[in-house]
Amino acid sequence: MSKHFNDIFVTTKCPSQQQLLDYVQGKLQPEEQHEVEMHLSDCELCSEALEGLSAIQHQEKIPGWLREMKWELLRKLHKRTRIKRKQETYIYLAVIILAVIFLMLGLFWAYHFSLKR
Repeated sequence: MSKHFNDIFVTTKCPSQQQLLDYVQGKLQPEEQHEVEMHLSDCELCSEALEGLSAIQHQEKIPGWLREMKWELLRKLHKRTRIKRKQETYIYLAVIILAVIFLMLGLFWAYHFSLKR
């Protein structure tokens, strides 16, 4: 996966996605659980994320859903990028064709006027 699409929690001091999932599922060691709880008391983003994770009934399926969402997002971003590149290619092609046409017209007029003299 491209480094441009990394998890937002990686670049902050927030718990990782996996740590939040483990916290919700009760899989953390007591000291790790305490660290997460201390962070949650100060971080509104993580508190809301945890609230959302807690509301999900089948929490064991969350990692699979996250992978699916990430791949779907990447697929859509790549599709948009291809469409944008395709449009840019058509613009460049149109500019080149116009330049060639104007060059040919210029050469034609130059040749035409040189014959009249």
